[in-house]
Amino acid sequence: MKIISGNSNRPLAEAVSTALQVPLTLASIRRFADMEVFVEILENVRGEDVFVVQSTSYPANDNLMELLVTIDALRRGSARRITAVLPYYGYGRQDRKTGPRTPISAKLVANIITRAGADRVLTMDLHAGQIQGFFDIPVDNLYAQPVFADDILQRYEGDLVIVSPDVGGVVRARGIAKRIDADLAIIDKRRERAGVSEVMNIIGEVRGRRCLLLDDIVDSAGTICNAAGALMEAGALEASAYVTHGVLSGGAVARVTASPLKEMVITDSILATEAVRLSDTMRQLTIAPLIADAIERISSEKSVSSLFD
Repeated sequence: MKIISGNSNRPLAEAVSTALQVPLTLASIRRFADMEVFVEILENVRGEDVFVVQSTSYPANDNLMELLVTIDALRRGSARRITAVLPYYGYGRQDRKTGPRTPISAKLVANIITRAGADRVLTMDLHAGQIQGFFDIPVDNLYAQPVFADDILQRYEGDLVIVSPDVGGVVRARGIAKRIDADLAIIDKRRERAGVSEVMNIIGEVRGRRCLLLDDIVDSAGTICNAAGALMEAGALEASAYVTHGVLSGGAVARVTASPLKEMVITDSILATEAVRLSDTMRQLTIAPLIADAIERISSEKSVSSLFD
């Protein structure tokens, strides 16, 4: 197999490469003076099984374009199979029409990746499971649940409550709660407009208990911070959060630091910013072994579904 890293999250690609004991394929991904993307694969890939590791995180459009041009370069280099490894799938939040004359960008991006020449996609914690059906090629959607569950079991004892910050995340939260044998609570919220949320009600008993909020994406951090405040007002002993994708745009890290959250744990699906690395409230877990295992299974035609157990 061959592993190629884009520029969005090279440390993760290097960790995956180390876990698989397969060196990263030499490639030059650079910009012309007008910032146009140019890709040159510096090794022979004819007949190879190639995996391109590239999160479409900030700057989302640049990183997406890098992925597309790299896939095209591999296709024209006669690679046998090209797998787009997207630890974070950008545009995943636009998975349906939210109003008149609005796009379904998750479907558009799926079409573009497919038409560029990808033969399959490997990703993690899609914002909505139905996005898998937007692709006309095989999609393996991994979950961070095993990584989170192991960390929780090592660090926490006693009476825990797993909390979903909204109704849409109940299935995800229930999966973790089942793994660690904890109770489940749900926060019913009303979102007035994009990026602004208002906590309405807490379903479940949280008084006198340690609460762990679970979510797939934290962007502005308004929802998760409001949820933590509501839990503390309801009598929770403490509130922490486990989030797969730490987008953390704008002043999100400062917002988390100033919130009642004791800790926020994120994965390295997105390259950590300097603010994240310096924050005492933020902690990062690696998903490199999980992605490496999935890549090895895909390459050797083994079952990937067993990783979900």
